[in-house]
Amino acid sequence: MERLKTATGLLIFLIIAPGSPATGPAKEAWGYVDVREGAHMFWWLYYGNGASGSYKELPLVMWLQGGPGGSSCGFGNFEEIGPLDRDMAPRNTTWLKAASVLFVDNPVGTGYSYTDTEEALTKDVAMIAADMMVLLKSFFTSKAEFQSIPFYIFSESYGGKMAAAIALELTKAIEERAIKCNFAGVALGDSWISPVDSVLTWGPYLYSTSLLDDYGLTEVSKAAKAVQQAVDQGLFQKATELWSVTESVVEQNTNGVNFYNILTQGPDERVKQSADLGYLSLLMRRHVLPLHRQSLSQLMNGPIRKKLGIIPRNVTWGGQANDVFTSMEGDFMKPVVDIVDQLLVAGVNVTIYNGQLDLIVDTIGQELWVKKLKWAGLPNFSQQRWTALDDPTAPGQTGAFFKTYKNFAFYWILKAGHMIPSDQGAMALKMLSMVTQQE
Repeated sequence: MERLKTATGLLIFLIIAPGSPATGPAKEAWGYVDVREGAHMFWWLYYGNGASGSYKELPLVMWLQGGPGGSSCGFGNFEEIGPLDRDMAPRNTTWLKAASVLFVDNPVGTGYSYTDTEEALTKDVAMIAADMMVLLKSFFTSKAEFQSIPFYIFSESYGGKMAAAIALELTKAIEERAIKCNFAGVALGDSWISPVDSVLTWGPYLYSTSLLDDYGLTEVSKAAKAVQQAVDQGLFQKATELWSVTESVVEQNTNGVNFYNILTQGPDERVKQSADLGYLSLLMRRHVLPLHRQSLSQLMNGPIRKKLGIIPRNVTWGGQANDVFTSMEGDFMKPVVDIVDQLLVAGVNVTIYNGQLDLIVDTIGQELWVKKLKWAGLPNFSQQRWTALDDPTAPGQTGAFFKTYKNFAFYWILKAGHMIPSDQGAMALKMLSMVTQQE
């Protein structure tokens, strides 16, 4: 284990771990960065091992999980795109075939990241972005070999909302020469960019897929309009409460549809039995609990914790997740469409990708907020016809559609829910290669 002082004066731990078929890639590194007093953020880097055999010929991708409170180093790594699944078996569709991957437990308090006090938890995406600038400055200073390698931010769910804000601050930091890196773009997967547009389209989407009848559509639409009214009035905490109410109305009228994939099993008994709890507890059980399944928690707090060797004794993986979620309550329903607009105007490459079977961030809701962009290129983008992509696992069958114009792209991923790499791993890997211009 190597202890390094970065140019920012922050202490990080760096471990280079030799790999084997049992442990995954040939090279790994991980560590902590103190992003603020009392706020400690954990990162885990896997060096890419594509066909070229050299990570220096591959891009670097940072993966940001949702929640907020979902662990990139846990869920994103072992459930979606890392070299091994939660049973420690090799993943055929790992993103390490096309990139080096940096997982960050973000915001502080998520996964192995932790804070010394509840007061140190983040309250909004601005605080999250500020913390991430400290981590990225430390990372690119200590691992200077990545400064010239194309760097992309990929995200999922609430992670997309955070990624947009982080991408904008990173663009500014690079211009000010505060951070040296080759930032190449941001990809927003099933992202909570405009919450009210998602909520407003739940009813029509479910109705079109025969999961609501006329009566249910009326009830869900009424509840969604109450959310919109609160957002329009700037009552974002009230909007969060009404968002939870709307989800309950959806569950009652669909016999418990799964918000993450409408074709799979709905909420488990832990959610169904919590109907008498407060709205934040309900939201946490729907959107944070699925990211901390017992089997994953046992893995992260057992063998993985032992392997890493630097997790403080008083820190439990995921132990502060509920606190992270609660602390961000006032930020949940605030849109960041304006940030995406600023990214496009600044020339940043922005990619939207969405799963056909996702409900919580349904595709028609994404399309709705995209139409609100003030970006000058939007009319030309809208006039483009989309292009079909073959399913890599079934040649001749359509796996996705995509459309692109200048620095903006949209991917419609078929047969996938909220967690696209889990549902359609090969298609997600192909999309990654296209976005990073390897195909």
